[in-house]
Amino acid sequence: MAASAPAGPSSGASARHRLRAWMLEGLADMAKHHEEPQAAAPEPAHEGQRWWRVMCLTGVDYFSTLGYQPGIAALAAGLLSPIATLVLVVVTLAGALPVYHRVAKESPHGQGSIAMLERLLSFWKGKLFVLTLLGFAATDFLITITLSAADAATHLVENPHLTNALHGQQMVITLILVALLGAVFLKGFLEAIGVAVVLVGLYLALNVVVVVVGLMHLISAEHVITDWSQALTVQHGNIAAMVGVSLLVFPKLALGLSGFETGVAVMPHIEGEAGDTEERPVGRIRGAKKLLTTAAVIMSVFLIITSFITTLLIPAPAFKPGGAANGRALAYLAHEYLGSAFGTVYDISTIAILWFAGASAMAGLLNLMPQYLPRYGMAPHWARAVRPMVLVFTAVAFLVTWLFDADVDAQGGAYATGVLVLISSAAIAVTIAARRAQQRGWTIGFAVISVVFLYTTVTNVIERPDGVKIGACFIAGIILLSFLSRLARAFELRVTNVVLDDTAARFVRDIAQRRIRFIAKGADQRGLAEYRDKAQQIRADNDIPAEDDLVFVEVTVGDPSEFESELRVRGLVMHGRYRVLCLESSTISNALAALLLYVRDTTGRRPHIYFEWTEGNPFAQFLRFFLFGQGEVAPVTREVLREAEPDRNRRPRVHVG
Repeated sequence: MAASAPAGPSSGASARHRLRAWMLEGLADMAKHHEEPQAAAPEPAHEGQRWWRVMCLTGVDYFSTLGYQPGIAALAAGLLSPIATLVLVVVTLAGALPVYHRVAKESPHGQGSIAMLERLLSFWKGKLFVLTLLGFAATDFLITITLSAADAATHLVENPHLTNALHGQQMVITLILVALLGAVFLKGFLEAIGVAVVLVGLYLALNVVVVVVGLMHLISAEHVITDWSQALTVQHGNIAAMVGVSLLVFPKLALGLSGFETGVAVMPHIEGEAGDTEERPVGRIRGAKKLLTTAAVIMSVFLIITSFITTLLIPAPAFKPGGAANGRALAYLAHEYLGSAFGTVYDISTIAILWFAGASAMAGLLNLMPQYLPRYGMAPHWARAVRPMVLVFTAVAFLVTWLFDADVDAQGGAYATGVLVLISSAAIAVTIAARRAQQRGWTIGFAVISVVFLYTTVTNVIERPDGVKIGACFIAGIILLSFLSRLARAFELRVTNVVLDDTAARFVRDIAQRRIRFIAKGADQRGLAEYRDKAQQIRADNDIPAEDDLVFVEVTVGDPSEFESELRVRGLVMHGRYRVLCLESSTISNALAALLLYVRDTTGRRPHIYFEWTEGNPFAQFLRFFLFGQGEVAPVTREVLREAEPDRNRRPRVHVG
């Protein structure tokens, strides 16, 4: 017994190690740009899936809106629903589709329009702008997960065979569906294109049956179309008035525009051509355009026909909250005209594709967020791993489901806001890109599209402010957590590589023959007196013999909002006698620490660096370091060195006088 006692802690430690290794296995970048040193060689750029198969992956999000879009249109526009839906289709094909064709061309690695706008802004304003857009993207994708799961639960609860047993269990069922989605990703699922193809194929086939049967009923009952036409004329007078009202209610139909951002997010899955490279994936871009066009055309045809048959065949009260067709108009027709058995099959198909729509959104989140936050230093290292992020997103989806009480209608505003903000930002991004390319016609066209989407977004926010409120909560949460993470990682080394030019390397080789002494000096003043006085003061303060060599080190701060960067070192001789190593980095302290460790590792000798104390309030100096990369350099350099090198006997020496 005594001999077996140590096995317990060892076994527990081993189990924890395996769990940690399992949780951190793989990176979240769906483009598979692996960063682990042990990762296999990257796959050729042309490998991937056929575009039509990838279309089914994004289609589980896009096509699944048929489950609730006709009902939303009927509630918003009443008898005018088919005309309003036709306006939506025109905006889709003539507006959103050209915009995202350009986005696919400009950003083929799945970052979408956010990457295009990121290039326009630098420093902290650029980072804050990107974080804001990420907040709306999180709103879009997370609400896709929760709204789709809630609508799937609605179809399950409203099924005639199950309504008595499941009545009042909407919340529980929705949470179970969200948890199942998270479990799929925790198992290691990154792409389920095969499953998506089956689900999309079955769902669209069943919808074709419902549409054909619905049209047959309309043809056999001609008076229905006549009555609808006469009622429209009585209500609105003429076509111009109908179109005008349709434009006014258009923002309420914005859910029908979902799927474009997801389509761009899954671009890395599309196979390219033999000559494709990551820099110029021409085949992938061409496939993405086919994907976007085909999905938009299929969806447009279904939206027009389904809005027509549901408006004419379903009583208006049934669309209202609590009605039999609320959130499930096509399912209502399937049960009404094709019987309970077919209706149940249709419900199962709808439930499956609505649930799997969350998979498409989860994949978009796992691709988008890790491409920005860790690079900004605004997420922990584990944020690049799939499984921890799945747990985070699943927990947030639980919270959103609880806050909205698993109500489809209540989440519609937030979903539409996220969709419209991202589409508007995409339209603005491509307008700027076209202007920079001096494409006058495209610039004017994209500008008009941008105005349409901005109007739609503003109108939606005014009419349904709950959407922008939940979006603001996501934005505030992302910004707060991002800055807390950056604060926690402030003293990391943050230098990916150190490169010395020939002169700088010669300086280091020369002083390595003796004791290596560096003087930290500001790069703003380079007069002869500044170098002479600085050297004399450092020698006096630290009792350095006159014969010992001193090399100055100057750091120029570039973009302080960047977190990681390569450190390039230039060697200069100033005023014919003072040797200077010139560095450019986002922070002074981290650059100095990286240089000291590099010199130690390449020469085998511990370098010394000498500072003066900086005047000013310590807290204000820390804020200067955190925001602008400067501040009190000496203690921060020492802290960065302490974190990077735990062994005090190997750590470069920091002297302050």
